[in-house]
Amino acid sequence: MYSLAFSILFVSFLILTLLLRFWLASRQIRHVLAKRALVPAEFAATIPLAAHQKAADYTVAKTKFGLLTLLVGSAVLIAFTLLGGLQWLSLAVFKAAGAGMPYQLGLLLAFAAISGLIDLPFDYYKQFVLEQGFGFNKMSRGLFFADMAKGLLLGAAIGLPLAWVVLTLMAKSGALWWFYAWLVWSGFQLLMMVLFPTVIAPLFNKFTPLKDEGLKARIEGLMQRVGFASKGLFVMDGSKRSAHGNAYFSGFGANKRIVFFDTLLARLAPQEIEAVLAHELGHFKLKHIVKRIAMMFAISLAFLALLGYLKNQLWFYTGLGVDPLLLAGQPNDAMALILFMLVLPVFTFLLGPLNSLSSRKHEFEADAFAARHTDARDLVTALVKMYEDNASTLTPDPLHSAFYDSHPPASVRIRHLNLAPQ
Repeated sequence: MYSLAFSILFVSFLILTLLLRFWLASRQIRHVLAKRALVPAEFAATIPLAAHQKAADYTVAKTKFGLLTLLVGSAVLIAFTLLGGLQWLSLAVFKAAGAGMPYQLGLLLAFAAISGLIDLPFDYYKQFVLEQGFGFNKMSRGLFFADMAKGLLLGAAIGLPLAWVVLTLMAKSGALWWFYAWLVWSGFQLLMMVLFPTVIAPLFNKFTPLKDEGLKARIEGLMQRVGFASKGLFVMDGSKRSAHGNAYFSGFGANKRIVFFDTLLARLAPQEIEAVLAHELGHFKLKHIVKRIAMMFAISLAFLALLGYLKNQLWFYTGLGVDPLLLAGQPNDAMALILFMLVLPVFTFLLGPLNSLSSRKHEFEADAFAARHTDARDLVTALVKMYEDNASTLTPDPLHSAFYDSHPPASVRIRHLNLAPQ
């Protein structure tokens, strides 16, 4: 009875989220196309009509592609769960690997491999049709597959030991396994923050010290004014993959480093680069990074506690098309992890606007921070160039933007900056 009720609840939430996402996407497409013929008045002097129309077409194309991937993803989700795909896969792995940890890790690997194969044509299309069609792709097919191979090897090298630890805790550490797993997961996340800038990122991109002495002096002056210390200023060869540009800082504690995409340095003036970096440093100085990490840890603790309950409930498995007793009393914790990962986004999708609201609040605060430490007009001109270069729409549907966007709409953001004290 409980399993049937959970099946109905799962399907109901899935249909609800599909309808909502299609409705929001259709609003976005209609709104962007309706505004395509005319550049908004506040951007008329700085954004050419051709660039505005390119941004509209790019936004519509991405939205339509997103709907396609959503449909396929939903079909795959149903196939894995209610249509018995995971049950079949579990039996096949059990026959090949036997019981115990070989089965557990084998099921995770098999699921990851199948999911990756399903995603591959969509990733390829996005890079070599969608992005290339709008002039953004700079990646060769060889680099695309080399990145994929590196990602697979890196994922196996990091993911398998982590999965082994979590599965061991689930099987042997009692009712509070989820708390011990949370400690491991939190420590792992902090370790990745330390290792990413110097160990992982260089596997995919080349990082060279910033050589422009004038720009370097300007940036070091900014860091001194705001009290930010870093391990260095670096330029990343983002242009070998994409024409999009950005700047960011990565690392944790004393291991922080500032990174500029080479495409960004080629496009922006020194004072604009300084203003963009001041915005990014604002996130750090205003403790947005710490708050996000704390929130991530709190949410992961809550979800692991929920999994700790669900993994012992028969209806959780049978309601999603899986017989958890197929191993004759052996734990099926890998199946619990996979099912939880698959269905969680269905039940949490409606919480998305809360995260977007928090993120936009942080963006406004970081903009205000940048306006206090640099000239707000420099950030405005930098943002306008970045909107144009990245083909970001200037006219998103307000409701779609409120639901999804982590950054405020361009017009709202620039209006706030123009009102900042000069």
